[in-house]
Amino acid sequence: MGTVHHGLPPICDANCRVLILGSFPSVKSREAKFYYAHPQNRFWRVTAAVFGQDVPRTADEKTAFLLGNRVALWDVIASCEIEGSADQTIKNAVPNDLTPILSAAGIERIFVNGRKAEEFYNKLIAPVIGRPAVYLPSTSPANAAIKYERLAEAWSAIRL
Repeated sequence: MGTVHHGLPPICDANCRVLILGSFPSVKSREAKFYYAHPQNRFWRVTAAVFGQDVPRTADEKTAFLLGNRVALWDVIASCEIEGSADQTIKNAVPNDLTPILSAAGIERIFVNGRKAEEFYNKLIAPVIGRPAVYLPSTSPANAAIKYERLAEAWSAIRL
């Protein structure tokens, strides 16, 4: 198992007020070169429901959707050793530097998508930037125990 690099730039502009951080892109997302590309991941359905909009389909639509709702998106981890897409196999994680996002936008709240994102954020990033993140249940297909309605309710916190 070798080191895998993130490879996806953050989605952010100066108007963003919310930052959502996942743990690390899945194999499907790395192949598609865009976030939450696995067809069973509920991220796009849930966030579209939260903002009362249609689910964006293309990478351009997804980017416009996020920025139009003042949401920045990235991941906690810049590189790591990982087996497939399984967060529980992550080793030797190196964090992304959030400084460019935090200095370019007036981020009011930071959210993490799932327990592993929360764990790595609290271990690798919070001590450096001194800002807490709010945990949100994972939209991953691996978290199928949490029903869609409950996810959408929890994720409504991203609306400032």
